[in-house]
Amino acid sequence: MNKKVNTILFILGATLFNILIAILSFFLLLILYAKFLAPLLPENSRSWGFTIIFLAAIVISIFVYRVVLKYLLTKVEIEKYFDPLFVKGNLKR
Repeated sequence: MNKKVNTILFILGATLFNILIAILSFFLLLILYAKFLAPLLPENSRSWGFTIIFLAAIVISIFVYRVVLKYLLTKVEIEKYFDPLFVKGNLKR
């Protein structure tokens, strides 16, 4: 496989990883909310929990993605396996 294929596969894999982490964190937060916090809240304010859980799952997935990506980038030599996404072209004036 060449560098372009490696780059495309990495982007697809990283995107799937990010979506998977978001889904898992959403369901985990939803279970924790339903078990512990929802019974303590008044009836009319329980609907806000879903929105907050959704936003928290997105934030958690971005944080986990960044941590895993930083770790991966320290272990893998980027220039050897991946093609740059954006290349500076010759600027003609």
